[in-house]
Amino acid sequence: MSDVLGVVLADDEPLARARLGALLGECEQVQLLAAVADGEAALAACRQHQPQVLLADIEMPGLRGTDLAAELAGLIPAPQVIFCTAYDQHAARAFQLGAADYVMKPVRLERLRQALERARRLLAPVDEAPPALFAQQHGEARRIPIDEVHYLLAGDKYVTVHHEAGQALTEASLRQLEQAHAGQLLRVHRNCLVPVGRLRALATLDDARVVVRIDGSDFTPEVSRRNLAVVRRHLRG
Repeated sequence: MSDVLGVVLADDEPLARARLGALLGECEQVQLLAAVADGEAALAACRQHQPQVLLADIEMPGLRGTDLAAELAGLIPAPQVIFCTAYDQHAARAFQLGAADYVMKPVRLERLRQALERARRLLAPVDEAPPALFAQQHGEARRIPIDEVHYLLAGDKYVTVHHEAGQALTEASLRQLEQAHAGQLLRVHRNCLVPVGRLRALATLDDARVVVRIDGSDFTPEVSRRNLAVVRRHLRG
């Protein structure tokens, strides 16, 4: 990875966009690749320029910053997202989506440098922390390593993460989680994802339904017909 961070900036306020652009110009080893005014333009710029970092407001016309971050999670490689906003109520959602940082406006130069350095560390190839998702447990945002997750079930409003230390909730959809952790989380049914490493065996019930057995859990989710072949391939592999 290059030492220079390529950054796409998204903010619908011209003065805020100009100020953030100027602050980025004072940050070492940072290159501003594009500055845009809405979420759709930011998504296009990220696809075109493949930045290491997206610096984005949350309240923007069209695609909001949190929705933009969810869309970008499916890109390979996906940029680290730093939210710059005047509102603090979106912080939990931002960190559920794996944001590198959440910076309050008006942004100070030193605070921006800290956020960029945090993004740089997260981008480093590593001995890094194992892949993880972010969820709410007992009212607190927490990081749950994928290898501690047993399965994820979609409900009416939230996805419940069943893991070694209990249960947690995330507002991210199964589709967003599946895209963000491609190759790690496998869809077995429209409302259920299972970590690939937890797949143990398939079993056929008396009524001909097929379920999957999961390491570490007695729960046996049904496998839909459209996902059965993929689950079988992973078990054979």
